Amino acid sequence: MAFRLSNNVIGALNLVTFLLSVPVLGAGIWLRTRADGTECDHFLWSPAIALGAVLMAVSLVGLVGACCRVTWLLWLYLLAMFTLIVALLCFTAFAFAVTNRGAGEAVSGAGYKEYRLGDYSTWMQRHVGSGKNWARIRSCIADADVCRRLQDKNSTLAEFLSSDLSPVESSCCKPPTSCNFTHAGGTAWTKTASFASANPDCSAWSNDADKLCYGCQSCKAGVVDTLKRDWKRAAIVNVVFLVLIIVVYSIGCCAFRNSRRDNNAYHSGGGWKQGGYA
Repeated sequence: MAFRLSNNVIGALNLVTFLLSVPVLGAGIWLRTRADGTECDHFLWSPAIALGAVLMAVSLVGLVGACCRVTWLLWLYLLAMFTLIVALLCFTAFAFAVTNRGAGEAVSGAGYKEYRLGDYSTWMQRHVGSGKNWARIRSCIADADVCRRLQDKNSTLAEFLSSDLSPVESSCCKPPTSCNFTHAGGTAWTKTASFASANPDCSAWSNDADKLCYGCQSCKAGVVDTLKRDWKRAAIVNVVFLVLIIVVYSIGCCAFRNSRRDNNAYHSGGGWKQGGYA
């Protein structure tokens, strides 16, 4: 008896997914072999390996179940897909909920914005600003050397103010504008003789290239703003991905029903011809 359309579609989709999982898993393993133990390395290779392994396992289960009419494998595949749908729904709703607050404030006469941690959702503040998490993020920022572009550029104050700084560069690579420091070129700033500010970030600033404003609340705010943007993009992509996953899940349900009918017809003694459906 010829394979049913739903089985063929599920088999083809899972074959494509399996082929896509190979380079993802390979990239994660390659990154791990080149890692030197820093937090940035861990953030790069661990999600890649996890995603590649899950994609490979689920696609193999769906491929074998659909092509070989193995009912219990198709049931397992549908369970995994249903779990994925629920997880994506929860993450998407949560991502929109925690990213609905906060934005940078434009600085007069400057080509960048500055950020305050208190403007963002409580969960985002705690997630980024907690001691353990921030220690890892701070280590990653330092390892990535995000301020090198500004350090290597011995610019004047006018050039610095016209720079198109990212949220992390604006918040972690320079002191807040309210500190009224004197720009000494690159990422070097000099405290004025009459320096006095209620902003604790002003005291936390250091011209040491390994410190800068990495201990500032504004630096945490810049990271939160970047995370907020990424999460919003991910949530939008998830909406599209959810629609595709639900369509695949529906086709998988048809394949599961067909497989169960074929197995029932075969074991009842009628053979495949008796159990055929166009």
